[in-house]
Amino acid sequence: MRVGLDMGGTKTDAVVVDSVGAVAARVRLATGWGGDEIVRTAVAAVRAVATDAAVGLEDIESVGIGIPGQIEAETGRVAHAVNLGVDELDLAGAVAPALGIPVRVENDVKAAAFGAYALRGGASGFGIRHGSMAYLNLGTGIAAGIVANGELWRGARGTAGEVGHISVDPHGPLCRCGQRGCIEALAGGGAIAERWGRPAQLPVRDVFDAADAGDPEAKALRVGLARGVAAGVRILVLTADVDVVVLGGGVTALGQRLMTDVAAELAASAEASPFMRSLRLDERVELLPTGSPAAALGAALIGAHDPEPEEVLARG
Repeated sequence: MRVGLDMGGTKTDAVVVDSVGAVAARVRLATGWGGDEIVRTAVAAVRAVATDAAVGLEDIESVGIGIPGQIEAETGRVAHAVNLGVDELDLAGAVAPALGIPVRVENDVKAAAFGAYALRGGASGFGIRHGSMAYLNLGTGIAAGIVANGELWRGARGTAGEVGHISVDPHGPLCRCGQRGCIEALAGGGAIAERWGRPAQLPVRDVFDAADAGDPEAKALRVGLARGVAAGVRILVLTADVDVVVLGGGVTALGQRLMTDVAAELAASAEASPFMRSLRLDERVELLPTGSPAAALGAALIGAHDPEPEEVLARG
């Protein structure tokens, strides 16, 4: 049995995964704030999901943790997880001794990419996998993870898939990174909410509703969102030639409304190019099913594939 945690700014999603990669139990806890509370939450989540699955800690072979921020995959250190109040934290080094279980830590988007790959059938339990996929996370920010033949592609410095800050319109809206027209400035939920500037529980949905009602500002934001997502899809396919791009994250709660806009943008951009038409980009995009535990599942699978888990455990 393996445990995977998806530690977000407000909640931690925990799953127990059996030997064939199926989710045997799932629980959610509130995520604490700051390094000490993050460690406490992780330990509590592992214990809670193990109890829910009716297994003891001695039956759990590994724990994988997906968490925002910059991750040093070899050591399990987390840096700059600002939404969790963490500047720097040796998460694996703190959690592993507390549980007596090997722990591996990965960036949450990369973990979600691995989980989405598994959910699509790319992973078969803990065996060999085939095919390639990019997971494009449309949340407050924009980032992607790439999986090929069962392995995460991190790149030379761990930034493979960081497409959010690629500028696709030099005259576009100002991005928090200082550039103009970044994919994240066009399609990130945080950027859209800031530019919309009206109180709403779900600002992006509010934008879509207002656009349907004819609001010109909302229409412009909605068009920009589709352009940004479509640009992300094109970049991922043209650079990594993945079989499929899976869209996930909070913005995808829009469902088919979002997919229709993105497909139309991809089709329009391919009209003048036989080469782009040949890529059939609109057929290579799909939504992650709502409520899927992709990040927690991916974290569990990543934890299971740590080549030398004892080393992480021993560091405590």
